[in-house]
Amino acid sequence: MADAPQRARGEAQYTADVLLPGMLHAALLRSPHAYARVKKIDVRRALEAPGVHAAVGPEDVEALTDEPGFFGAPVAAIAANTVEQARAALELIDVEWEPLEPLLDPDEAVRRGQLTDEPRRNERGDFERALADADVVVEGEYRTQVVLHNPLETHQSVCRWEGDTLEIYTSTQYIWGIRSRVAKQLGVEPDNVRVVCNYMGGGFGAKNDPGEYTYVAAELARRTGRPVKCALTRREENLAAGNRNATIQRLTVGARSDGTITALGGEFVNAVGWDGWIAPTDGPMQTLYHCENVRTVTYGAKINTAPMKAFRAPGYVEGTFGLECLLDELAARLDVDPLELRRKNYAHSSNERPYSSKNLMECYRRAEPHWERRHELRTRSDSTWKYGAGLASQIWYGGGGPPSYAWTRVGSDGRITVITAMQDIGTGTRTAMAQIAAEELGVPLDRVRVELGDSARGPFASISAGSSTTPSMGPAVRAAAADAKRQIIEIAAQRHHLEERVLDISDGNVVSADGNLSSPLEEIVGLLENAQILGKGARGPNPTGMQVLTFGVQVAEVAVDVETGEVRVLRVAAIHDVGRVINPLGASSQVEGGIIQGIGHTLSEQRLLDPATGTVLTQSLDAYRLPTIADVPEIVCELIDKPDEHLTNLGSKGLGEPPIVPIAAAIANAIRDATGADIHSLPITREEMLRALEAAKQKQRGAPAAV
Repeated sequence: MADAPQRARGEAQYTADVLLPGMLHAALLRSPHAYARVKKIDVRRALEAPGVHAAVGPEDVEALTDEPGFFGAPVAAIAANTVEQARAALELIDVEWEPLEPLLDPDEAVRRGQLTDEPRRNERGDFERALADADVVVEGEYRTQVVLHNPLETHQSVCRWEGDTLEIYTSTQYIWGIRSRVAKQLGVEPDNVRVVCNYMGGGFGAKNDPGEYTYVAAELARRTGRPVKCALTRREENLAAGNRNATIQRLTVGARSDGTITALGGEFVNAVGWDGWIAPTDGPMQTLYHCENVRTVTYGAKINTAPMKAFRAPGYVEGTFGLECLLDELAARLDVDPLELRRKNYAHSSNERPYSSKNLMECYRRAEPHWERRHELRTRSDSTWKYGAGLASQIWYGGGGPPSYAWTRVGSDGRITVITAMQDIGTGTRTAMAQIAAEELGVPLDRVRVELGDSARGPFASISAGSSTTPSMGPAVRAAAADAKRQIIEIAAQRHHLEERVLDISDGNVVSADGNLSSPLEEIVGLLENAQILGKGARGPNPTGMQVLTFGVQVAEVAVDVETGEVRVLRVAAIHDVGRVINPLGASSQVEGGIIQGIGHTLSEQRLLDPATGTVLTQSLDAYRLPTIADVPEIVCELIDKPDEHLTNLGSKGLGEPPIVPIAAAIANAIRDATGADIHSLPITREEMLRALEAAKQKQRGAPAAV
């Protein structure tokens, strides 16, 4: 990574490192009830506490509430000299609560019509007729749990007013989105809001919006005339910073005896929480395979839990788990190889729209040697440990889109600076942009510097979500570098009395096609003395009438202890089609990170609530089990690395989310291969594994499974 030395030496400044002169610290009073009304709130005693400078409540900041709808909802805030003083003052706020009965069951919320939005319905063909005509019908109910983002750097902002301009130093995935939303909320001009994010320690989808901590810090800074930092604690992260919502999926597949899928149907209940949006849990069913008869309905259940936020391929992770497990059960019923079943139902277009590129069949081909390992793997099984392999396909977005802009500045010393107000959320985007500029300009990578992270010092850049950063920003950077290169060659042509078409830049030298000219870049631009060459670039539109998606397949190998229910993931082979690969090392790291995070989702992570009160029980990392290095299997990464010829001047798609999409289903299908047990619920804890094994035994005996 281009900024690895700064990160390794601790020189990279994250929002957590921002310390401004006179800075105060804020703490938030959060609801101890899952549903309540604040009948009275009095902050006078808190204002008299040592070090306290200001307090705000629901009437002062819209992000605070006097009718909290979930445990941990923000109600009031204190600004003090230290974090400790602010937190101590929270205890002095007098609040009279009126607890209300919480609704925690998403199915019950759907029955009552308590929804976050209208149900989303999609249908094509004649589902009922196709199902009636099918040779085989398989049904199943699949459940996924609430999982938490847990970024290393918690959600936080530092706000300072400089005259009528609000400066926000924040850990965010969308600098310009924060600028726009805060300006609108506060009723100020967008140019009067400056947002800075030089480095950030992870977001995974949870840091796309300002959050209550930004609005609280801004108002407290306005009242005190001093900078204010509001940083969530680790426990607050697990209470109110967002989550991947739980789902209930009731799925049906109908097929002919040769394995052709004729009908797909699903009812999806997303436990959205008190606020949020309906993630596309039905997306994989709608798009992954060729099927003319598909019917889905998705409900967003509004319940008294913390609001969902986007979490690394939201909806598709959950929906792929259900769909790909259902397909493996269909393959077993038909006695068809699971890989061949997927090949047979390959989709060549997306609802009559062609793909800009699709190499999933090549992914399947490359998966074959990994899939064949299952035969040898099964021979290791004994009476206690059972071994098996499973696979699952992946589909997700990743094309990015306009608008995105970049500038390149070439000084008389021949060094290049790329300038754009984007954010690097820890995925190495800064390095990728430097590589793109260096390649286009024909200079060594160490001669390129990337300046980003400041809305006041660069042009507009896209959000870092939806696997969109590189495919959105990369084309703009390449265009800006090409613009600068054109100007350099024009100067060289004039200086040496040559035609521009015979000149190029290679390894930092301006060269001619006949080999008679090889002039260092700095000699050419040095002719400008103190002047600079400025290149400008913009990201063009995506191809008209085409669907831009990413594809892949993963093969997981597992071992299951049938006596204790322990599951070990031994190996994962991940083959993905994401267009042109810019940074192979960075890309493989993304794949590894997504798989490891997905293993946590599959086997151990789960937010637990008190079923009666809605109190969050897993508030700390000793209760909420993230995967550790001991849980990491061997990971084999293969990337197709074939540019999408229809997609921009770069041909590259995003890779942030594809690796996490299929891993849960691949592991569950591997468990099925090893033990014969159907996995219908995440996480696959030891208790869940033992339940599934017992259900498999009952099924073999022809008896009804115990619930």
